Amino acid sequence: MKTTLWYLLFALIATGVNLAVQYPFFELFSGWWVIYVALLFGTLAGLVTKYWLDKRWIFVYTPKSKQDDLSRFGLYSLMGVFTTIIFWGTEMAFYHLLAFEGSQYIGGALGLAIGYVIKYELDKRFVFKPDAGA
Repeated sequence: MKTTLWYLLFALIATGVNLAVQYPFFELFSGWWVIYVALLFGTLAGLVTKYWLDKRWIFVYTPKSKQDDLSRFGLYSLMGVFTTIIFWGTEMAFYHLLAFEGSQYIGGALGLAIGYVIKYELDKRFVFKPDAGA
């Protein structure tokens, strides 16, 4: 239960980082492309934040080398491809289908919540098991 609460807290932190990085794009720019650029930069910021928190506090993993850390980050990112599709799809659906300002943030938060549940299981099974980065 303790791990679940920490994971939830870290998911909320990474979600906050992601959405906070997106926010200036929507405030400063307009056009069809803004959602895509905002998603890209928000996703990258959230990914790096979540990897560091998960590695350090959830899976308590100390990389054996910089190569090991890079390899784990690569696997972590790969596991995130499917969950990113869920997140991006949900955020874009809310953005395009709902006609109120800020709907993309609700869709983004919902998509990230669903994605993080799936991602935890993938990371536990494939990324942070002892022989995963080798």
